[in-house]
Amino acid sequence: MNHRYDEALKDYIEFSGDTPWVVTAVVPSEDYSLNLTFKDGSHKRYDCTSLLDKGIFKPLSDVRFFMKAYADGTTVAWSDDIDIAPEELY
Repeated sequence: MNHRYDEALKDYIEFSGDTPWVVTAVVPSEDYSLNLTFKDGSHKRYDCTSLLDKGIFKPLSDVRFFMKAYADGTTVAWSDDIDIAPEELY
């Protein structure tokens, strides 16, 4: 059994086998949210507005750049320098 700390739950969660939070598809929206599909088949929406004024994420405030989000095989990325940890998205 594997464990990881879930910041939202403020607790450790258990999972078996492959990590479920691998992002397989992403569709960005002009409202700065991401519609995500994960390896385990789940779908979630992630609101990025709280990131837009933070350090490395500031370029995402340009909606044209934000809309270039892509699934890189593990998570969502915009460039080699800007991505979001997949467990955060999950």
